[in-house]
Amino acid sequence: MADGCLLYYITDRSQFRGDEHARRRALLAKVAEAVCARVDYIQLREKDLSTRELEMLARDVLSAVRNSTPLRTENRELRTRVLINSRTDVALAAGADGVHLRADDVAPHEVRRVLELSAHRPLTTDHFLVAASCHTAADIFRAESEAADFAVFAPVFEKKDAPGIQPAGLAALREACRAKIRVRVLALGGVTIENAASCLNAGAAGVAAIRLFQENKIEDVVRALRAL
Repeated sequence: MADGCLLYYITDRSQFRGDEHARRRALLAKVAEAVCARVDYIQLREKDLSTRELEMLARDVLSAVRNSTPLRTENRELRTRVLINSRTDVALAAGADGVHLRADDVAPHEVRRVLELSAHRPLTTDHFLVAASCHTAADIFRAESEAADFAVFAPVFEKKDAPGIQPAGLAALREACRAKIRVRVLALGGVTIENAASCLNAGAAGVAAIRLFQENKIEDVVRALRAL
């Protein structure tokens, strides 16, 4: 689906206004907006939910993706892919496209082993995606050696909601991108339309973000980033 810059929308319903029902409704609306704008990946990252609540929300998100995907898009590889943060079990049970592993999670190859033994099969894609969070070049090398499909390197820039966290910077991103052979690296952390080009110039295959997508009209964001 990629047209130049790969785009990864990471959800956070807590940033929306209102009660829980209103926030979920706003989240699903953003998901539909992202699909219509042809964002490549969506990560459902609602870490405060119970297993049952996360699975129910995942099913709603997947339904929103199916209902929003243009009818002309019959090739599954061209559709927006949904990954669940950390929870391989929920991803499989809900029929998601993959899982996004935190740096302290199990290794990607362990997820592959679970897939071989699982009675569940992904419903929306023939290939179950495994993404990995990385913070150093060594993390990228490890993600590649363990068969991750892509890596998300963070934080590149300072985040306004976490000013105490030291950003890795563009030099570290460049080093991380040089460490890879096959795995694609996406830049995360304080990424804006204004600084995204510097991430791509450093070797990133795309960008991942929460606020960039949730606080702006996604169609405008996608148009600007894909023009880089």
